[in-house]
Amino acid sequence: MTKAQPQTGHPRRWAILGVLVISLLVVVLDNTVLNVAMRTIADPDKGLGATQSELEWAINSYTLVFAGLLFTAGILADRLGRRLSLVAGLVIFGLASLISAYASSPDQLIAARAVMGLGAAAVMPATLSIIANVFDPLERPRAIGVWAGAVGLAVAIGPVLGGLLLEHFWWGSVFLINVPIVVIGLVLVAVLVPESRDPKPGRIDVLGVILSIVGLTLLTYGVIKGGEDGFGETAAWSTLTAGLLVLAGFVLYERRITFPSLDVRLFANRQFSASTGIIGLVFFAAMGSMFFGAFYLQMVRGYGPLASGALFVPFALGQMIFAPASSSLVKRFGPKAVSTVGLLLVSAALSLWLFVGVDTPIALVALAFFVQGVGMANVMPPATEAIMSALPREKAGVGSAVSNTIRQLGGALGVAVLGAVVSSVYRDHLTTPAGLPDAAADVAHESIAGAYAVAGQAGPAAPALLAGADSAFVTAMHYAAVGSTVFALLGVLVAVLWLPGRRPAATPAEVHDRQLADA
Repeated sequence: MTKAQPQTGHPRRWAILGVLVISLLVVVLDNTVLNVAMRTIADPDKGLGATQSELEWAINSYTLVFAGLLFTAGILADRLGRRLSLVAGLVIFGLASLISAYASSPDQLIAARAVMGLGAAAVMPATLSIIANVFDPLERPRAIGVWAGAVGLAVAIGPVLGGLLLEHFWWGSVFLINVPIVVIGLVLVAVLVPESRDPKPGRIDVLGVILSIVGLTLLTYGVIKGGEDGFGETAAWSTLTAGLLVLAGFVLYERRITFPSLDVRLFANRQFSASTGIIGLVFFAAMGSMFFGAFYLQMVRGYGPLASGALFVPFALGQMIFAPASSSLVKRFGPKAVSTVGLLLVSAALSLWLFVGVDTPIALVALAFFVQGVGMANVMPPATEAIMSALPREKAGVGSAVSNTIRQLGGALGVAVLGAVVSSVYRDHLTTPAGLPDAAADVAHESIAGAYAVAGQAGPAAPALLAGADSAFVTAMHYAAVGSTVFALLGVLVAVLWLPGRRPAATPAEVHDRQLADA
């Protein structure tokens, strides 16, 4: 094991951080690229003819496997080696990206995306745990700020890169682009990143992993099914109930075993619980809003992949500009103040969607994305650092797994729940014009993508069908915007009640003691 250096950290730590950023980019790029590719994948001629539900599953099959395996991946990284975990994850992710690019049906894409989630689950906790291992505790907040800024960079690059690829190539190119990035990452990891592992690793919690994956899958499936058919239908409420029962059993089981995949006792720490709760809430709100925002830009406003991708750039710029400075703000004002202001900005940005209509100036959408990016830049770094600092270095994989699992779970449920709201309200408010064939009307009621797909069959009724679909979708989007804003405001409440305020400056002796304890 590479010995941790409590005073100065690893001599190549900043170069190592650069390699980790590249590894992180490929994982985050994938979902941001998918946002601009959804309309193309939904097109039966240019893509796979995927329905809105299948598009939700293309996103959530990835995030569910990702979230379900992060705990175990973190433990395996601590046990077998963090560099080994990073390399294995990149290889799996690259191969699954290749399979996704050449998928011939929505089901194949969903399955390949699930395998991509497996690779990402190995990559993500390894990046944070390596940061915790090679950086001095005093430099770690700054390094995590750069790490969070890299997420913003990926959000900026992803939609624009995806748009450029879709303008010139077929839809699978948005997945194929991952392969060269993975190759570059593998070479740099082999050259620069040191190996490290936990000297006292725990046993693998196989049953806990199975329970978490089954519970999360049932829960998300129930939410999506409820959005399609109504929550009163047996398939929806029974699956939701089963998911909640399995997850309750998971928590009870994790409390009783010696080496749990999720140590639920960690949540007895108020700061730890508040930080993870805030991450879950803000990603629930943010990922859900990006899902309906992508449909709005490409369907209602008719922007192509490149133009709609460019409109996500303000969100990324807000993160890239403000995330690296957030650690300094936390030192000056404390986690409570910084996170509260950040969450209020996110809430304000999400509420702006209530004023977005069919013909609203697009500058308002760009403003909403920018303010949301600024807000999240001042939420994620302090919350992530609070989680990482609650554990010693040798347990860094577990800490990073908790942070990323909550983030992915929040995002997956945000897409599922807010996607279900959009689907349900859209169907209730869409009135199809007279003369439209019943089969075409059924497809139009499934989603706004369906309405655009069958518009060619509507003849003279096509303009009325598309106008009705746009209006119904905007109404549905407003309902979802209310939901996302409420969840962001719940995050504000959590920050105000439970995050710590400004701490007094530590004495040199206290700093030395903290370094020794964290080494």
